[in-house]
Amino acid sequence: MSKAKKPKGADPFQAEELARSAALEDAKDQKYVGSLLSIEADDERIATYLFEANLPGYQGWNWAVTVAKVDKQSSPTVCDVVLLPGTGALLAPDWIPYSSRITAGDVGVGTIVPTALDDPRLVPAASALPGDEELDLHELFEFGAGRNRILSIEGRDQAAKRWISGDRGPDTPMAQFAPKNCGTCGFYLPIAGSFRAAFGVCANAISPEDARVVAVNHGCGAHSEAIN
Repeated sequence: MSKAKKPKGADPFQAEELARSAALEDAKDQKYVGSLLSIEADDERIATYLFEANLPGYQGWNWAVTVAKVDKQSSPTVCDVVLLPGTGALLAPDWIPYSSRITAGDVGVGTIVPTALDDPRLVPAASALPGDEELDLHELFEFGAGRNRILSIEGRDQAAKRWISGDRGPDTPMAQFAPKNCGTCGFYLPIAGSFRAAFGVCANAISPEDARVVAVNHGCGAHSEAIN
């Protein structure tokens, strides 16, 4: 049944003061309960009184006090008191699961971050077949030997895009001013698998990228052939 919104002055139960008292009891201070905004009647025996909520941090919210009568002769009683957001109310952002909010910077010593069984970045190792285009057929480890799951095509694609667009990709200031790219450096160790042509690990102790995965077209001033 749709609610009929009564004008501010129309009080079918004559219970505005009762409703205000109930809101004040919850608010603990009369300054937090403002003026009556409206009365919404569900039917002849139930009505909701809306008052401005002047609570800190609750801009645009209203006190909603539901009042009921058993019959026309009975006295009205309070059913419940709640805070409800009004038009333009200040609301918290949509909740995001912890698993979607966590970043690499959140993982510290002793932190455990479980990976979901249906994580699209991974596939069961048993499903790895020689015909899969993203698998390196020269390394048995790439078939999942010793692991329950391996990277899926989607997982590899996400990693490649993240690394290329990150601090060790081709478009960083370091790479732009490098004399040559990493792919021609003697300290560049190509990684195994399907990423071999695109990424490697830096093994130059004086490079800021030492021991890090770098794109083949990244670069720095510590290139082995910088002056050749």
